[in-house]
Amino acid sequence: MAKVLVLYYSSFGHIETMAYAIAEGARAAGATADVKRVPENVPDEIAKAFYFKLDQSAPIAKVEELTNYDAIVVGAPTRFGRMPSAMGSFWEQAGQLWMSGALLGKVGGAFTSSATQHGGNEMTLFSIITNLMHFGLIIVGLPYSHAGQGTLDEIVGGAPYGATTIAGAQGQRHPTKIELDGARHQGDLIAKAAAKLFG
Repeated sequence: MAKVLVLYYSSFGHIETMAYAIAEGARAAGATADVKRVPENVPDEIAKAFYFKLDQSAPIAKVEELTNYDAIVVGAPTRFGRMPSAMGSFWEQAGQLWMSGALLGKVGGAFTSSATQHGGNEMTLFSIITNLMHFGLIIVGLPYSHAGQGTLDEIVGGAPYGATTIAGAQGQRHPTKIELDGARHQGDLIAKAAAKLFG
C-alpha cells in the first residue's frame, strides 16, 4: 500500500480544503494519506489582523518525516507567482535529504490557489515542481483526463501541472466541485503511480 503525504500551507483555508480532497483521492486509490502542514511564519499579530485561518487541525510536519512516504503532494497559495516563504523555508531546511538523495524516485505533485484567474497559478505550480525535481521526485500533474478543467460553463481552476482553485480578491470564493474533483483526481493518479513504483 502506497504512503502519501499531502503537505500544505494555507493562509485562509482554501489550500487546506484542497489538501483534504487530494488525500481523499489518494485513499480512494488504495493508498494511505496523511495531511500535514508547514509552520506559519507570519507573526501572530499580523496573521490575526489579516484574518488568517489559524485553527487548522492538520499536524505540523517535520522535515525528517518526508522519507517515510512514497509520494509527497505539495500545496500552497501563490505569492506573486511563486510559493510562499513558509513552504520555501520548510524545503530549505531539507538540504540534508537533498545531499543524501533520500527522496530520489519518490512521486511528487503540486497544487495551488490564487485570488484571480490569471493570478500566477501555473507559475506557482512550477515553483513547487522545480523544488521537487531538485530532490529527485517524479512529477504527476493533472492531465486532461480531468475533463472539468476544460469547461467553458463557469470560471474554474485547474492546469495540467496540478490542481488549482481561485479564491477571489477577498478570499470569498471557495473551491468548487470541479476544482475539488480535480484535486481528488490528481490524488488518485499520484497514489496509483506510487503503488506501481513501490507496491
